[in-house]
Amino acid sequence: MSSTIAELDSRRAAARAGGGQKRVDAQHAKGKLTARERLDVLLDEGSFEELDMFVEHNCTDFGMQDQVVPGDGVVTGSGTINGRLVFVFSQDFTVFGGSLSERHAQKICKIMDMAMKVGAPVIGINDSGGARIQEGVASLGGYAEVFQRNVLASGVVPQLSLIMGPCAGGAVYSPAMTDFIFMVKDSSYMFVTGPDVVKTVTNEVVTQEALGGAVTHTTKTSVADVAFENDVEALLAARDFIDFLPSSNREGVPSRPTGDAWDRAEPSLDTLIPASASQPYDMHELIAKVVDEGDFFEIQPAHGANIICGFGRVEGRTIGVVANQPMVLAGVLDINSSRKAARFVRFCDAFEIPIVTFVDVPGFLPGTAQEHNGIIKHGAKLLFAYAEATVPKITVITRKAYGGAYDVMASKHLRGDLNYAWPTAEIAVMGAKGAVEIIFRGRTADEIAERTAEYEARFANPFVAASKGFIDEVIQPHSTRRRIALGLRKLRGKALENPWKKHDNIPL
Repeated sequence: MSSTIAELDSRRAAARAGGGQKRVDAQHAKGKLTARERLDVLLDEGSFEELDMFVEHNCTDFGMQDQVVPGDGVVTGSGTINGRLVFVFSQDFTVFGGSLSERHAQKICKIMDMAMKVGAPVIGINDSGGARIQEGVASLGGYAEVFQRNVLASGVVPQLSLIMGPCAGGAVYSPAMTDFIFMVKDSSYMFVTGPDVVKTVTNEVVTQEALGGAVTHTTKTSVADVAFENDVEALLAARDFIDFLPSSNREGVPSRPTGDAWDRAEPSLDTLIPASASQPYDMHELIAKVVDEGDFFEIQPAHGANIICGFGRVEGRTIGVVANQPMVLAGVLDINSSRKAARFVRFCDAFEIPIVTFVDVPGFLPGTAQEHNGIIKHGAKLLFAYAEATVPKITVITRKAYGGAYDVMASKHLRGDLNYAWPTAEIAVMGAKGAVEIIFRGRTADEIAERTAEYEARFANPFVAASKGFIDEVIQPHSTRRRIALGLRKLRGKALENPWKKHDNIPL
């Protein structure tokens, strides 16, 4: 018995050694943690239970039968984050460069299947050179098996990808189909074709970082959501982030105790809106003063910054927040902000996370660049997402709500449950000056000024919309948190179903 136990210990030690100390040292020299070290940071201490530690590849070509490492380049299993179950895989760059083989893929698929069965999030840590070339089409088949599970798990369990090294070629499509992607600056990359291939085909000279680094993907492409300085920062952020999410679409939002009074008044909000309609203010201030303890996890803060998306809590329960940001492009809707918010709204709806929307939007961004790049279809994505959503929806109009953008931003007409406005709200087809210049074209400057004042008195307030029932109540800004908390309580039992369909056809 003692000999078999000793053999087990020996085999476990071999698996934990990965590609050996030399390669571990090389990983550390790049400022990166190893696959197992990452899981130690991500998961509660002592909670990780590994599966398939002894799996080996089955390739016999190109001398691979003589290069066998237990675990085959990926560590898989389950653990807890703040006591809640998650399933994880962590690719090991020290073993064959973390390349994906048929058996490597089978390990990932196994934990994804288990996560779907029991209803728990999947967190993937990607650090891989791509498909294992020696296995040819078998490794490509392995990728496709993972892709299929990403699709089936979408909207069923939350999926989070942490890119902590190279992720290239076909490998990029698995993270791309997950719900959120975190990257690490200067050590993680995502691209379909690398700099060498780009130079060969297009003659463009570009670095890995510029082509597909963390800053590129969190500012320009929107492929990734947040960029972090190092592995530890990203992993600790993932722990905080998972705390906001339900375990699956079968469970309600997580709840945690809070000492922040639900009816806390915020007198400073009464003076948040500047006297001049053209003067900006920071919508982050409103969000911080409404959510519990000011704790807000923003998604894609560096992309489409004219709209803010992220998670907070009210009375300890998760909410999704969407808010126009007057500090950036006056808070207009454009292609980037529409796509960003639409995907976020659909995630919230898939997992029954109530959506709170703060509106200060002067309209859609004009210009040939926007029109020629499809603002009509991209704007329709946000409209579609809000209209389709059946979760509790609470909207607060703080200042401008003009034109079609008023409709799009979770208006009463898109089945908004509770639509509030501050006294400073202006709900109209367009700004007073532009409207008057169209209605009274050809009049003198004095007449235009007079009519503008008349239009402002008539429409630049929330009371016309309130008189039609499009606004449920005009509220004092300082009472916003209290109103939202009461509204969310009332809406917990909300039951609303869309007509039966196989699936919808969102304008992609």
